[in-house]
Amino acid sequence: MKTKRARFEKVYYGNYSGCKVEQYKESQCGIPIGDLFFIWIIVLSNSLPISSLFPFLYFMIRDFNIAKRQEDISFYGGFVGSSFMLGRALTAVYWGIIADRYGRKPVIIIGTISVVIFNTLFGLSVNFWMAIVTRFLLGSLNGLLGPIKAYASEVFRDEYQALGVSTVSTAWGIGLIVGPAIGGYLAQPAEKHPNIFSKNSLFGRFPYFLPCLCISLIAMGVTIVTIWLPETLHKHNENSGSTADSEEVLQTASYVSDTNKTNQKPEAEKTSKKSLLRNWPLMSSILVYCVFSLHDMAYTEIFSLWATSPRNLGGLSYTSENVGQVLAISGFSLLIFQSFLYPTMERMFGVIMTSRIAGVLSIPLLTSYPYIALLSGFSLSLLINLASLTKNVLATSIMTGLFLLQNRAVDQHQRGAANGLAMTLMSLFKAVGPAAGGAILSWAQRRQDASILPGDQIVFFILNVIEAVGVLMTFKPFLTTA
Repeated sequence: MKTKRARFEKVYYGNYSGCKVEQYKESQCGIPIGDLFFIWIIVLSNSLPISSLFPFLYFMIRDFNIAKRQEDISFYGGFVGSSFMLGRALTAVYWGIIADRYGRKPVIIIGTISVVIFNTLFGLSVNFWMAIVTRFLLGSLNGLLGPIKAYASEVFRDEYQALGVSTVSTAWGIGLIVGPAIGGYLAQPAEKHPNIFSKNSLFGRFPYFLPCLCISLIAMGVTIVTIWLPETLHKHNENSGSTADSEEVLQTASYVSDTNKTNQKPEAEKTSKKSLLRNWPLMSSILVYCVFSLHDMAYTEIFSLWATSPRNLGGLSYTSENVGQVLAISGFSLLIFQSFLYPTMERMFGVIMTSRIAGVLSIPLLTSYPYIALLSGFSLSLLINLASLTKNVLATSIMTGLFLLQNRAVDQHQRGAANGLAMTLMSLFKAVGPAAGGAILSWAQRRQDASILPGDQIVFFILNVIEAVGVLMTFKPFLTTA
């Protein structure tokens, strides 16, 4: 079995363009379901801890007793949300370089291991600074998103590339939604279920440890599964394997050489792609991606803090469990949309137009949020669930399209570094998002009686301005394709 897997890697990933090797024709010409499963569970397990803290972050900061006023809780919560992205911004390029040099698999395994360790420690945080440090280290050592995007674009043939990249963005989007659902349902178990969890138990003394522990256990299982993950970075090891394997390597190398000669690109194009910073199709898609990432991370932070804030501050007075329920419904609907509808939309409208439409539709949707907050009972529950569902579907559609543009703008040997560069810039914007979002929400809650855009209206207005800037950037001459 092991020999068969090794031979499959060398032939399939070395000869990416077709099905010329009769021995593997059936496995190459169909959709690689096994690799699709690997991608899905890896991305999901690594995205769960990113936003799982948001439903209980308001209560966690309150319990740390660092905020002097109730309105200041959102301000401090923003820094905890930003620390992960700041850590990832400082190391993403280096993880991309390592993925290009040593393979995607080592970076992926290290990323899942970091979730096991530092997400567990975050759940055991006893003060504000311990929470900041553990989240920062989790972000620094988890450089997985760039390499897994490169992996997804390499493991699928051209006609299935949209499915591969959509799988990454779908799993990532679902993780960013199901993660808060886990955090919302499982946080503060001693308060919600006193008959099961005693206040003197481990989960009573550390009320936010249970959701972190569950996510870490999922990541541990995924870490074990990734041992069987095939490597997509094409490398031949001439000193290993049997004689038959060596002969097969030589035959495959010969075929790859012929294929490369046949499909060789002009020298000028190769030269232009050697420098990522001079590759404008790549850089323009990354910059647009960063603007939407800033918006989405600020929205994620603001939504959870806003929903758990009291009514007198313009919030919904939701519990962490209520927020978790809203996000769980959104996550399930997102899975259906991205699995069945997005590939069709991408073929009908194209990548850029799909992202553009999603961005435009997000603006009136966000404008409705302050007015939804005026409702109560069933009407509030129904509309806030529909709004959250629609918003997350639109956001993930935008990210999927930009993922595709980035990977199409570079050759395989540059995808790890290109995605690392994208992660660095995106993480800088995402680090600003929660901190700025928390600060803006805290400021807005102190101006409930303002004459212009009072309370939370100013918050969603600012989010709409950022969204509008992103939409405008999707037009030429700024955004170009390879």
